[in-house]
Amino acid sequence: MRKKLLAAAMSTLLMAGALAGCGGGAKEDANVIKIGGNFELTGGVANYGKQAVNGIQLAIKQANDAGGVMGKQIKLVLADNKSEAAEATNAITKLITQDKVVAVFGPATSSNTLATVQVSQDNKVPVITPTGTNEKITVDNGKTRPYAFRSCFIDPLQGTIMANFASNTLKAKTAVIYIDSSSDYSKGLSQSFEALFTQNGGKVLGKEAFLQKDQDFKSTLTKIKALNPDVIYLPAYYEEVGKILKQAREMGITAPFLGGDGWDDPKVVEIAGVAPLNNTFFSNHYSSQDTDPVVVKFIEAYKKEYNQEPSALAALGYDAGLLLIDALKRANSTDPAKIREALEQTKNLQLSTGTVTIDANHNPIKSAVVIEMKDGKQMFKEKVTPKL
Repeated sequence: MRKKLLAAAMSTLLMAGALAGCGGGAKEDANVIKIGGNFELTGGVANYGKQAVNGIQLAIKQANDAGGVMGKQIKLVLADNKSEAAEATNAITKLITQDKVVAVFGPATSSNTLATVQVSQDNKVPVITPTGTNEKITVDNGKTRPYAFRSCFIDPLQGTIMANFASNTLKAKTAVIYIDSSSDYSKGLSQSFEALFTQNGGKVLGKEAFLQKDQDFKSTLTKIKALNPDVIYLPAYYEEVGKILKQAREMGITAPFLGGDGWDDPKVVEIAGVAPLNNTFFSNHYSSQDTDPVVVKFIEAYKKEYNQEPSALAALGYDAGLLLIDALKRANSTDPAKIREALEQTKNLQLSTGTVTIDANHNPIKSAVVIEMKDGKQMFKEKVTPKL
């Protein structure tokens, strides 16, 4: 009898402990707003994901230090998509169905983001990519995806900027386009560049392609060299860009290379070397040389937090964080539908890369810049403000 009583007592204590544990978890959940982060933390473009996450975490830290939102602390739940589209789909599915996040940041690349947007639409949970620039992320067959947003400008703007830069600033009459055929991002930029460059009176002498992870580009570069273009448009990511520029300069190709924001990573200098990057230019979202007080304040805060200067990807991650935090405050709710409505109504919001208004296609209307690489450093070249 004594053993039965002891067993019953122990059972009651264990149950009480379990209930207390459940109660603690529920209390914690009640005091936090869980936001997902679906990013490339490992794999081929891990640097992009890590930089974007740094920016997001800084925005969240500042908001939490200031008291949070609705009296709650924001918690970032990260999932590594390993720089692969299939893993990105798995990651967002887990974040929404298991972690029960109310919104998702990421991924960083267009291809990986495109692999996730249908999941966000099906589950009616907003997704904000800081750096996915492909048009189809927010618009599908002419219709705006209700739950898809971004804090970066879109590919056509980048291609347009560099086509005008080639024609007007560099006075180029001929070009060769060299794309990563495995990348939606690369294809999108090349299409808009070609359309405007030819409209400006320029001639595209040839189009060549490579695949991500390729190592030897000399065969294709030999063809490009023979065409002798005024400029070479290379809309790709930093790893391949670095290798192509290194090999091109070794082969005696001296023409200017132009690109997009995928160039923006310190590793491009490590891979290519300092000299091969001279006489190259790329479109970007902001410049660290901007003297705007808002930009300066962000750079100082980022340096204090991470002991390094922020890249454009870090700035866009920070902007994505500010965009969502502002929407949460105005929605005064963690209901994903209300967060979506607040995101759509964003107008004249001051972010690190400029003042932003979200347009009907869920894209931000804001300025862009052209960066020149000189002696291994990024130099501000031009600023472009879109017409409203």
